Amino acid sequence: MPIIKSAIKRAKQTIVRRERNVETKKSYREAIKAFNAAPSAATLSAAQSAIDTAVKKNVLNKNTASRRKALLSKTAKEAGVKLTGAKAAPKAATKTATTKVAAKPAAKKAPAKKPAAKKPAAKK
Repeated sequence: MPIIKSAIKRAKQTIVRRERNVETKKSYREAIKAFNAAPSAATLSAAQSAIDTAVKKNVLNKNTASRRKALLSKTAKEAGVKLTGAKAAPKAATKTATTKVAAKPAAKKAPAKKPAAKKPAAKK
């Protein structure tokens, strides 16, 4: 057990952080298990969201999260699960909305400033 005041505080902070991290890990693992038990669009979305939350809280490395999400996507594809919503929208529909962009007039450039004259070096 630490004797120094700052070490005592650090030990308390470590305990709190560990509990928080364990809870985050537990939530994303449960979400993945729920998806594997019953693959659906809702459980896939929940599992991916839980993984993203773990990355945001620095519990998981982003590359590890990417690998796990890829595995979830592969499992979903094999099970025939498709995501519904904004991400699954066809690209052709988005092109028609972006083609009508108004042309903006070009902004005038400010005249270039002359560089300041350099002073000669002082002799020693």
